[in-house]
Amino acid sequence: MSENLPKLYVETFSTVLYLKLQQTQSMLRGTVMEGQHVGKAASPVDYIGDIQMKAPAGRFAPNQPQNTDFQRRWVMPVDKEGYQLIDTFDKLKLLADPTSRYSDVAAAAVAREWDDRIIASAFAAATIGDSTGTLLTTTESFSTTYWQIASTFKSTAASGLTVAKMIEAKRIMRKAQVPVDTEARTWVTNSQGESDLLNQVQVVSTEFSDKPTLQEGKVTRFLGWDIKYSERLTSTSNVRQNMAYVRSGLYLGIWKDTESDLYRRRDLSGLPWQIATLMSSGATRLEPGRLLQVLCADTSAAADVTP
Repeated sequence: MSENLPKLYVETFSTVLYLKLQQTQSMLRGTVMEGQHVGKAASPVDYIGDIQMKAPAGRFAPNQPQNTDFQRRWVMPVDKEGYQLIDTFDKLKLLADPTSRYSDVAAAAVAREWDDRIIASAFAAATIGDSTGTLLTTTESFSTTYWQIASTFKSTAASGLTVAKMIEAKRIMRKAQVPVDTEARTWVTNSQGESDLLNQVQVVSTEFSDKPTLQEGKVTRFLGWDIKYSERLTSTSNVRQNMAYVRSGLYLGIWKDTESDLYRRRDLSGLPWQIATLMSSGATRLEPGRLLQVLCADTSAAADVTP
């Protein structure tokens, strides 16, 4: 064997192109109310207040009409776009065409944007009011007095996601007359919340439930809550803001659903291909009480990564 044969050694490269670790699907779209819109703003829901029955003022007394109050909520669009260039000469030097993976990357970014839009609107100030030509509105702050469950609920120190907090959330909603028995309920937590649940015997043991709560080691439903997992929930000082809501508690308005376009850039050197991805959406919290903020201890906050 010639000692020069190593000069002919070859190198083998993969033709498989994987996406780096990232959230690729929306976790929350489909769990909230949704609608299509045009214009600079949209009012997805109008609310009518209540009245109280009264005793008659007397025989043949004049009627005493009661004025019912109304409230209108608003959602405004947020426009987002993404552009990716694929050089024609670069494609000639690759074993596999990366174009489809560029599209997958864009689709994943859109999916995360849906969730970010919903999460950001949950506990932010909501826009309410009337509209006469120009938008005449006021803002409604999220009430932590009535609609928040503290991280220390039934505990001397901050605790994670507990069965007690899930029971309390249902109690608060029922007291507020939310139709918890007829409307789908969603609980959004993260990996730490899942770990908290798996470490509680009330969740994993069949002695406390007539139906198994675990599906291949994952808690997907408990106490009537459909449990969704998102690593994009807000965290402050090692306390994670879990979301507990019924479908009518949040609204996602779509001005433009995902639109992708692949076209040639003839104005650039090498005539590269460009993938343009466009979307426009807005979200808002709806009637208070249909959405609750549940604070849960989470020391993994320092390890949060994006995307």
